[in-house]
Amino acid sequence: MIEAIHRAITEGAIIPAVKDWDALNASLALDQKVVFVLFGDICTIGQSIDALHRAGKFAVVHGDLIGGLSAKEVAVDYLRSCGADGVISTRPSIIHRAKELGLFTVLRFFVFDSMSLESAEKTAATARPDLVEILPGIMPRIIRRLSQTLHVPLICGGLIEGKNDVLEALNAGAAAISSTREEVWKL
Repeated sequence: MIEAIHRAITEGAIIPAVKDWDALNASLALDQKVVFVLFGDICTIGQSIDALHRAGKFAVVHGDLIGGLSAKEVAVDYLRSCGADGVISTRPSIIHRAKELGLFTVLRFFVFDSMSLESAEKTAATARPDLVEILPGIMPRIIRRLSQTLHVPLICGGLIEGKNDVLEALNAGAAAISSTREEVWKL
């Protein structure tokens, strides 16, 4: 499954990141096979995952954004029991647990200065996620640097507003783009 998700992300280049039910429903008709789920709570996340699975898609859930989940590793066990195919988190301990459970992992970083950039490089090396996502995704020079120093593919999200942003990130070395903007999903 991990290899299938990896392949779907790199072949698709754009990952719908859904932040509400309307966006999730819109993503069901798209060709992209992987959807990042950025909303919900412990009562509804299973419904989101089921809807994506029925549409033949992989559900990669941002555990940090699911209401009612703690920042503890047991949250990953819960997401797996709901059928999540993968987990996104800013917490290395969550990534470690997800890897132990055989889930696809995305370690997300917010890069806003040189210290956060260095921290991202070091943390990614020890956490060993399947992918690293950086936000904002509109920093070609930083994308180029990280895509050359990390040993996993890099995806970019945050503030991606159009075709030029997508092309700049991909040309700088990003393997894919995640976006909550539906118009970007259709590029």
